[in-house]
This record gives sequence, C-alpha cells and structure tokens, in this order.
Amino acid sequence: MTSQALLEQFGPRESMEYDVVVVGAGPAGLATAIRLKQLSAEQGTEVGVVVLEKGSEPGAHILSGAVMDPRALQELLPNWKEQGAPLNQPVTGDEVLFLTETSATKTPNWLIPGCFHNQGNYAISLGAVTKWLAEQAEALGVEIFPGFTAAEVLYDEGGRVRGVATGNLGIGKDGQPHEGFQLGMSLLGKYTVFAEGARGHLGKQLIARFKLDAGKDPQSYAIGIKELWEVPSAKARPGLVVHTAGWPMDSHTYGGGFLYHLEGNKVTLGFVTGLDYQNPWLSPFEEMQRWKTHPSVRSHIEGGKRIGYGARAITAGGLLSLPRQVFPGGALVGCDAGYLNAARIKGSHAAIKSGMLCAEAAFEALRVGRSHDELLAYPAAFEKSWLYEELQGSKNFKQWFKKGNRVGAFMTGIEQWLLPKLGLKAAPWTVHRTDADHTRLKPAAQCNKIEYPKPDGQLTFDRLSSVFVSNTNHEENQPAHLTLRDPSVPVAHNLAIYAGPESRYCPAGVYEYVKSEDGSDRLQINAQNCVHCKTCDIKDPTQNIVWITPEGGGGPNYAGM
Repeated sequence: MTSQALLEQFGPRESMEYDVVVVGAGPAGLATAIRLKQLSAEQGTEVGVVVLEKGSEPGAHILSGAVMDPRALQELLPNWKEQGAPLNQPVTGDEVLFLTETSATKTPNWLIPGCFHNQGNYAISLGAVTKWLAEQAEALGVEIFPGFTAAEVLYDEGGRVRGVATGNLGIGKDGQPHEGFQLGMSLLGKYTVFAEGARGHLGKQLIARFKLDAGKDPQSYAIGIKELWEVPSAKARPGLVVHTAGWPMDSHTYGGGFLYHLEGNKVTLGFVTGLDYQNPWLSPFEEMQRWKTHPSVRSHIEGGKRIGYGARAITAGGLLSLPRQVFPGGALVGCDAGYLNAARIKGSHAAIKSGMLCAEAAFEALRVGRSHDELLAYPAAFEKSWLYEELQGSKNFKQWFKKGNRVGAFMTGIEQWLLPKLGLKAAPWTVHRTDADHTRLKPAAQCNKIEYPKPDGQLTFDRLSSVFVSNTNHEENQPAHLTLRDPSVPVAHNLAIYAGPESRYCPAGVYEYVKSEDGSDRLQINAQNCVHCKTCDIKDPTQNIVWITPEGGGGPNYAGM
C-alpha cells in the first residue's frame, strides 16, 4: 500500500511539534542539538529540540576510521576531557607508505604533506564518541528518539519544509499492514536540520527538489571498508597512524589504506576505494582483503583476531561539490552536505563545526520569531570560518586524482606540501570535473577480469562472515528497502553490459545473480544483509537502485567501531 492509502485507512498521523527537528544522531546532528541548547540556556529561553536516529542507539550506525581533530569539539564542549569524552589515545606517530605488490617505500617525515600530519589528534572509535555526545545532548534537555527512521519530508502548502514523518511499522513483505501495524508520526519543526551522513536518503531528495547542487561539480564518493582487530600486546603500538597508497589499486583507480593503533591492544584498519572506478570486475571488499596480505599491513595484525567489520560510503567531493546548504525550512549539515576533507581523511571535526554554525543561525532566527525560511546566516558564517579556509586548501584533491594516481600524488605534494611553504593557504588555480561516479564504468568486455584469492579465514574473510561480525539485523517481514525503479534493468543492462557489478561493489553480499527454474538469470536482493553503506544507490550505472529507509532499529549494530 502507498503512504497515501495508509493515511486514508489509518490516518491522520500523530503529530509532535518542536522548534528544531534534527534528522540523524551523528556528530553533526548532535552538535546542532547541543549548540541550540547551550544558546538557549545562555539567553534564558527555551528551545525544543528533537533528534531522530534510525539506528538502535546513537553510534550504532556510525562508521569512520577514525583519527579525530578535536578543534571543533573544543569549541563545542571546552571541558570535554573532564566530561569523559572517549578521546583516549593521542596520535604518537605518522607513516605514509607507497606500496608495490611485495614492497613498501616509507615517505620521509619532512616530505609528508601537512594534511597527513596528525600531531594533536586522537585515534578513536567515532561510535563511542557519538554515544558520548548523545549523553551530553540529553543532559542539556535534547530529546533523542533512537530506532525511528525519518522516512518522508513534509512540506507546507508553499513548498517549505515543515518537518518529517517517521516510517510506518508493521508492513509485511507484501506491502500490506499486519497485526503489528503502527502508523508513523509527524515531527514538525520551525526548522528541520538533516544530518543523515553520506548520501542521505532525504538529503538526496532535497538536493534534487531545491536544485541545491546547481552550478557545482558532481558529488564524488568513495566506499570505506573497515575492520577492528585485537592484536597481541607485542604488536600493539598505541597512537601509530599508517596510511598507504598504491597496491592493490592500479594507476588509474583511486584508493588507499589506513591502519590506526588504538588503546587496549586494538587496531582499526580499512581500505577506501573511489566510486569513480572504471573496471566493473573490481570488488572493493576483495581489494580490502587483498590489501591486508601485504607484508607491511599483515605485520600489524597477524596473530590477532578480527572482532568488528563495517562499510560506509564517504562524501568526498569537497568544497567544489558542496551543495547550497539551506532551503526554505531547513538545512543540510555534516556529510549530508559533504563537508569531509578528503585530503586529511577527516570529517568528524567538520561535521561538528557545520552543526554548530547551523545551530547558531537557527537560534538567532528563532529568537526574532522567524520560521520556515532560509537560514542564510549559516552559509555566510561557514564562508568566514576556519572550516571554509581548510576546505579551500583542499579543493582540488579529488579532482587531481580523477586524472590518475601519479598526477594526484604529484599535485597533492604541490598543493599540500610546497604551497604552504611558500605562504599560500590554497592553490590559486581551480580544477573542475563533470562526470558523476555512476557514469564511469566501462563495459566488462573492455576490462581485465580480476581473479581474487580465496579467503583463509584467519587474515582474509568472505562477505557473509564479515556481515555476521557487524551485528546486522533487519525485521524479515518487511518490504525490501533496496528498491528497483525498473526490475528488468539488472539483467537486461547491468548483467549484459557490466557483468553484474552490484554483485561485487556491495560489501555485504546483498545482490546476487541466480538462475531461475527456467534457466534465466535474475537478481536476488538479500536486503537483510544490508549494512546501510549506500554504495548501490551511488554506483548503480543507471541509477535504478534506490535505497530507502527500512524499519527503525534495523541494520548494523557496530561495537567499538
């Protein structure tokens, strides 16, 4: 049944009203909520703030490397150390390695560009930091509703955003309500802030509806695949940060690895693959497994035990792809907009700062009685902030790598190492690109097939055992949240031309081509495996796959990630 039919049969929805509705309890959304409550306390006023979180709890769906720059956190919560923020492991050293299949070349420290220096930063679990931020928000009076998806944007008669509707519960696979049916709620706000993370389901719709990306470079994405290991104490090097470039990527494919030593004999490591890759035979998951076999990587974890796995899309286009952040009634913050600094491989500080800037603009608007208009003070403040200056210095990073890894590495050295020594904060030139990631695949017949080694179950693993340690679960009796605009396209187009790339770019084994009883091919969608990375929504060559929200609380439950 359609939403309209459900409303006609069971409606109207129950409605709750707030000053500000925030969609997503990640660093950006929680920073927005915390800053609003701080300002209201300072001014002796009351601002009603609610945060919706589709995960089972704040932090359950959060996945990042992560090395965190505490600059924005220091501005938001100056006493974060005394308040127990889980930033426990300062970075103690940086290594940048260029890999061939069997060797590694270590970059001399004096040649490492500034974007890769991490003195003063912390190796963290961003999920743990997010959970802590949620506790700070609740202590200030923020209402947080975990396990509730924001499934639909609500508009007023003038087309302005007036809030969101949460997803309905108790819809069976046949699309019909069953005995556990519960109609979603309307959460209405004077302003609605969208902080869904990379490729936000509603953010994507808002960007299209309000043409927020007009005049911008197409957004660029990558997929990050991550594992958490517990290693013998003899191998632990707390605070060491390692980044790699080169193998197993070819010279035309963007990708690189990270390996961070945490406290407690834990090592977090992963591999990032640009979703503009051209060879449809490539599997980002298998590339990550292959990367671990390199002597310079396996030496850190061999003899240890893998205890966590996850995957997430990364919004990496930077300043040149940043959409307009505001529209009537709302705003985009964090990776829903695309503030991540790909050159630094960092986004949590940018997410927090963008949330603060948005909150300050929203609070001032509320103070003078405004509502449902454009918070123009937010982008104006961003353009005067240290975050804008930082992103300006990295504006060309992904654009150069579109021209090949050698060009990318060379120009990163020029822009991130040489120009700062000459006193320039940003390159005086700008490099644009025009191709969206999903347009980049070449026909399978024009590309070399990649044969990946079988996993050994100790250092390398298959996808299904990986999904198991991500603690992913969905209510089985619900419609698939991975939808097809046209069910004929996967076989007729993707399989015929690109050899079924969705069976390889998905890091969770969701998409599988199988034979029907009559011998014909069909695409089977194992939606219960989905870790909500959004790669399919981004990379599908005809944009036929559309990721929508499942029932709240479904998906991964990351621990320590």
